[in-house]
Amino acid sequence: MYIGTVAIVGRPNVGKSTVFNRMVGERISIVDDVAGVTRDRIYGKCEWLTKKFNLIDTGGLQIADQPFQVEIQVQVDIAIEEADTIVMLCNIRDGVTSDDLYISSILKKAHKKVLLAVNKVDDISFYDGIYEFYQLGLGDPIAISGVQGIGIGDLMDKILESFDEKKINSYESMISFAVIGRPNVGKSSLVNAILNQQRVIVSNIEGTTRDAIDTPFIRDGKSYVVIDTAGIRKKGKIYENIEKYALLRSMRAIDRCNVVLFVLDGSTGITEQDKHVAGYAKEAGKGIIIVYNKWDLVEKDQTTMDKITKEIRKQFTYLDYAPIVFVSAMNKQRIQTIFPLIDEVYDYSQQRIPTALLNEVVSDAQITTPPPTHNGKRLKINFVSQVAVAPPTFVVFVNDEELMHFSYSRYLENKLRDSFGFTGNPIKIIARRKN
Repeated sequence: MYIGTVAIVGRPNVGKSTVFNRMVGERISIVDDVAGVTRDRIYGKCEWLTKKFNLIDTGGLQIADQPFQVEIQVQVDIAIEEADTIVMLCNIRDGVTSDDLYISSILKKAHKKVLLAVNKVDDISFYDGIYEFYQLGLGDPIAISGVQGIGIGDLMDKILESFDEKKINSYESMISFAVIGRPNVGKSSLVNAILNQQRVIVSNIEGTTRDAIDTPFIRDGKSYVVIDTAGIRKKGKIYENIEKYALLRSMRAIDRCNVVLFVLDGSTGITEQDKHVAGYAKEAGKGIIIVYNKWDLVEKDQTTMDKITKEIRKQFTYLDYAPIVFVSAMNKQRIQTIFPLIDEVYDYSQQRIPTALLNEVVSDAQITTPPPTHNGKRLKINFVSQVAVAPPTFVVFVNDEELMHFSYSRYLENKLRDSFGFTGNPIKIIARRKN
């Protein structure tokens, strides 16, 4: 669960991208001494003290009329609107500038929690300059160095403190499912068919749904929340600023849900975009149901469903565990087949296997198919323990984790599925050397 979103805002060349990369833990943003390199918003994911949050890098804001300044302003405005907390970044080497004063005035009007960080404090000789930044009126400055990593932990602590976790949509007593897919596959129509009423706008214009819309409801005595999302486009093909905003919202919807309904368009077939969209849910470790929509527009005979099922399995080999359902959202055909699958996939995502039974199954699997040897050494599994649910996660204690080949890990996964089901859920197997 990602508990919030943080935007890093500041004038050009204060080190926003360097700090972003340091917090994310990898080089995602381009770092250059030339001001204004980051013109767009760049997204990343952070984890600190077991808590996860989204991070947005933005282009530099300044008063002077510079190339792309209007576009950068729009991007920053969107980032500020989306963020729960804003980190204003300044540069200790330059002191407080007119651009810093301009940006601080914007942030004060945003009515968001703002943290003030002063970058490039690479050693103690710069600390006396910190006091100057109190004039920005944004509270106590946090001295950091993106290059050296100094103070980054303090900044991350303050970020976690800034989040109001009570406001996070967790839906603890409900089963939440997100409807995802590329634009114009019929996601909103499917939501309307599920709710049996017009709760969201339905249109044949691509990208009508810009935001993620949560709708709680009760069906057969069970409480659910359906999250309708904007259509996800491949990152390299998102041209509109608003489309990038919608992408982040869709990603957050996936993070918040228990089960994903991945919608395909039966009238156009499977595209490369579909494979990209499914990858988001797979990476998030969510339970997945493949919904083949617009079934009414498909020319059918007695073998059509089997042929399409085989094609889906061929194109989405990494989702071979996901059940497939064929529906027509427009005509409300076969909609009732979705809910038993949602319940089943959710129940399996929460399933815990008794340790004794788990080790018995894995022991039998080793006897049936012994692990292969590598450089004269054979993998030996000593003990298995389930350490998490959603997704089901298993730690396998072995004599040498280097001997756990992907093919044998996959074999163990299949044995676990044969014994315990886990329909619609990815299984994570982690090899650890026994101490």
